[in-house]
Amino acid sequence: MDRNQLINLIKQKQSFLCVGLDSDLSKIPQHLLDSDDPVFEFNRRIIDATLPFTVAYKPNLAFYESRGAAGMRSLLKTMDYLETVKDECFTIADAKRGDIGNTSTQYARAFFDKASSGFDFDAVTVAPYMGEDSVSPFLAFENKWVILLALTSNKGAFDFQTTGDPEGQKLFARVLTTSQQWGSPANMMYVVGATRATMLAEVRQLVPDHFLLVPGVGAQGGSLAEVAQYGMTHDCGLLVNASRSILFASADEDFAVKAAAEAGSMQAEMKQLMMLKGII
Repeated sequence: MDRNQLINLIKQKQSFLCVGLDSDLSKIPQHLLDSDDPVFEFNRRIIDATLPFTVAYKPNLAFYESRGAAGMRSLLKTMDYLETVKDECFTIADAKRGDIGNTSTQYARAFFDKASSGFDFDAVTVAPYMGEDSVSPFLAFENKWVILLALTSNKGAFDFQTTGDPEGQKLFARVLTTSQQWGSPANMMYVVGATRATMLAEVRQLVPDHFLLVPGVGAQGGSLAEVAQYGMTHDCGLLVNASRSILFASADEDFAVKAAAEAGSMQAEMKQLMMLKGII
């Protein structure tokens, strides 16, 4: 999915919601455990329930890789299911990969080369700290996106990302300025946590046109209104992720209904924020 298609999808659905498919087998409703593939069945019902309100889905690879071959089968079936509605959603592999060039080439094939791996994600999250040659292999694929970690929402972000060099430039700012030489707003996004919302203004000074993937709204307590205030652009420029608050809104048989209600509530707020900005 290219940039114009993503923007049009956001305007069409009046939403910039991304649902994180962090599908923890220990947390999914008990009544699904008797199915042939409980994780896929959970994902399928979540997707069906939330698709009207959602522009992106983001499986976190850890929840699938930790279950070995069975987990990867669940992920492949989930991606095959999303392929049937590929014009209605953007897909992100939350993999946080990053290694030397030839290894990154193989990682890129794993997520982007369907003929090789079976997976055809639109984007993958990448750690930038090994530099350009660890990122550029992902950028070689047409109409695919790299989402670089810049300023994350976890407590440990302050250990390194906000520290400054002798000239006073913070590490996350160095990532933003340097990486713009590698890609463009047409194939590169950045992860900026919602729990760092007031710092979004600083981020936007450095990357005014790039999309931002913003985790931390929902269970982590980030403010959607603040994210929009500091990070929204004239074409939205945001994908705001929610995982636990939607996936596990209920542990009972009504889990999909409750997930839809939570996603619908977020979409309604997003619509208002987009209207205030004049996007729709």
